[in-house]
Amino acid sequence: MNHDVIVIGGSYAGMAATLQLLRAHKTVLVIDAGQRRNRFASHSHGFIGQDGVNPGEIAAKARSQLQAYPTLSWIEAQASAISGQLDSFTVTTASGESHYARRILLAIGVADQLPEVKGLAERWGQSVFACPYCHGYELHRGRVGIIGSNPMSIHQAELLTEWGQVTLFVNGALAVDDQARGKLEARGVEIEEPLIDRIEGNADVVLIDGRTQRFAGLFTATRTSPASTLADSMGCVLEETPIGIQVRTGAENKTSVPGVFACGDLARVPHSVSLAVGSGAMAGAQVHRSLVWPDTMLPVQASIKSA
Repeated sequence: MNHDVIVIGGSYAGMAATLQLLRAHKTVLVIDAGQRRNRFASHSHGFIGQDGVNPGEIAAKARSQLQAYPTLSWIEAQASAISGQLDSFTVTTASGESHYARRILLAIGVADQLPEVKGLAERWGQSVFACPYCHGYELHRGRVGIIGSNPMSIHQAELLTEWGQVTLFVNGALAVDDQARGKLEARGVEIEEPLIDRIEGNADVVLIDGRTQRFAGLFTATRTSPASTLADSMGCVLEETPIGIQVRTGAENKTSVPGVFACGDLARVPHSVSLAVGSGAMAGAQVHRSLVWPDTMLPVQASIKSA
């Protein structure tokens, strides 16, 4: 079957885009590998109407609503390759199946690169977080620890003073010059230079000097990159942001490849469920418009890729 659109990625942005397309009577195939970025979290916050709900429940409810539309097809699979051109794309899955569409919408999301600190990965999404707007309020203005990872950790530490008393663990990952130190200290941030040995308990930081500091929660500035190589392999221009690599898109969610669009965390910063949904809804409308007025299908201006 030749679909109007294949959406790769069935999380929040992908489903929001799909809803717009289905309501425009377009045939849509969603290919989803089931790897939501926030699958480690038990509660999602900051999304109006769904504040505090398990993110898996939000995703399941959204999918059930999409399935009420007869022009939806959905397969649980890993998209491994995309070939073809405008109006004639082929998406191949890891199992070797081929699917066809006039447009491609990439909603594959991003992957987080976590600091290599013992005990951190096991607590990711539970007591170690990235976004204060998503998880800061629930710490009730308690003590907040920042695990240094890159220069963005300084910005993160300054911001998080809105949610509690902050300690920044440099952990050998960044340089805190006099100017940065002055700004941090002016906001009451404590700075710890010794390396971290491990994280234990709920959010207890054990330093190599033997001291243990207990916190209501921990944050770290992850570095992100596309969750798969699909965009890069088909020639979409990538760009560097303060927190990692994303696909370059224009105001209409177009990538540098005609007929290929991108949305959600893959194509914008900052990241959150609500922002991903908004990005996806806009992308769905833009993809539909490109099918109505194909003469508008000039791609976003390509420039030197920095990756």
